[in-house]
Amino acid sequence: MPDPGPAPSSPPSKPPAPPDPPGVIGTETAPNPALARVLRGPHGLGTTGLRLARPTGPPAAAAPAAPAEGTPVPGLYHHLVPPPDPARVAEVSRRIKTWAVDEAQVFPPEWEDQFDGFSVGRYMVACHPDAPTVDHLMIAARLMVAENAVDDCYCEDHGGSPVGLGSRLLLAHTALDPLHTTREYEPAWQESLQSDAPRRAYRSAMEYFVRQATPSQADRYRHDMARLHLGYLAEAAWDQLDHLPEVWEYLAMRQFNNFRPCPTITDTIGGYELPADLHALPRTQKVIALAGNATTLVNDLYSYTKELKSPGRHLNLPVVLAEREGLTEREGYLRAIEVHNELMRRFEAEAASLAAACPVPTLLRFLRGVAAWVDGNHHWHQTNTYRYSLPDFWQEQETDSV
Repeated sequence: MPDPGPAPSSPPSKPPAPPDPPGVIGTETAPNPALARVLRGPHGLGTTGLRLARPTGPPAAAAPAAPAEGTPVPGLYHHLVPPPDPARVAEVSRRIKTWAVDEAQVFPPEWEDQFDGFSVGRYMVACHPDAPTVDHLMIAARLMVAENAVDDCYCEDHGGSPVGLGSRLLLAHTALDPLHTTREYEPAWQESLQSDAPRRAYRSAMEYFVRQATPSQADRYRHDMARLHLGYLAEAAWDQLDHLPEVWEYLAMRQFNNFRPCPTITDTIGGYELPADLHALPRTQKVIALAGNATTLVNDLYSYTKELKSPGRHLNLPVVLAEREGLTEREGYLRAIEVHNELMRRFEAEAASLAAACPVPTLLRFLRGVAAWVDGNHHWHQTNTYRYSLPDFWQEQETDSV
């Protein structure tokens, strides 16, 4: 499979995207030159094995040249990706549903359409183009489904509540970070791991993950999941207190309640390991944090209309910007695009700078993997028209100008 660099510009999606709004940086499809060198990987005699791994098995049929589904957020800085391998998408989709239904029992039958609409297979294949096998992709797919089960069942759509969330998250976290207790009390804890869908999903997904991951990779994942749970708790506390955070407070919460656990395991899914000392470098951590922050704001923007339909006030960056900075809903949304774009450029600049300062092959490959995850995450949001639709702010702009 090719390196996850930017694809050549393709014809615009249908219907065509509205023109970029004034004041918002236009969509771009090629990273800066320094990052492009990182994405291409090392070249020259003896460097072939240091590039992104090619998947095993028979070659997949050529991907169709059709444009991606959906319309990208106008003005959002992002990169095009090759269409995910349809054979891999189909196989991951089949396997993940079997796991979710029969093995972990993650969702009841009435949620089946929502599970199918999430398109886990397309998400994981787009985000991990260097995964050597479908088995590697399944590691990420199970963890993704488990994380969403916790979010839905404990926090949001399917019975979630801020009341008592800390206790639920703590007990679920023991499925990732096992309890070490006395023989008398261990059976009760073991039994508790089967007591609800989130804990069943966490336990099962983590068991598969640790079989493939090294101890340091597993420990870093546990750490990032603790960060995620801390972000959930902050948002829940604001909900209970009816507190509208300042913009900087919201962005601080989003650095924890975000996608970070997903790109941080990119080396496990790629079948290699970024050494712990390189992963722990402050500059590496900054790159991962910026990637998580930018991709999470992509979610804020694409899920905006979906969240407005839910009861109560759902915090996202456009809402917080509008209310805290005295903007209209449309102005808050457009300002959120600018914030995302700045974070994306900072991510790319920091990744390129780190690659130049520390050109260790595993670190270069990890940076390429994180960049691929960022691009794949946007591709999934843009193309998931089952879940997301854009607001009509650009249509409003055209009407105003007539």
